[in-house]
Amino acid sequence: MSFVWIMDYLPLVLGFVWLVVANVLGMIPSRDNHWRRAYILIAFGVPLLGWITLDFGPWIALAFLIAGGSILRWPLIYLGRWIRARLPG
Repeated sequence: MSFVWIMDYLPLVLGFVWLVVANVLGMIPSRDNHWRRAYILIAFGVPLLGWITLDFGPWIALAFLIAGGSILRWPLIYLGRWIRARLPG
């Protein structure tokens, strides 16, 4: 049995592993409200999202971006507030 086919789907497999790990880390109690874990997940998730985009196109990557954004919603909310505070008007 050949496992060469898994290399074709490796970015998707790693993306799903990232989603599962992010959910599990979100369930574990944390003293810093999960911010350290969020930074680590972002550091691994952004290059992974680029790899998924490169191999499978923007629509699959958009699905992973939405899924990751639903898990990491507070960093996105704070980023939106930070950007809005710096806009003129």
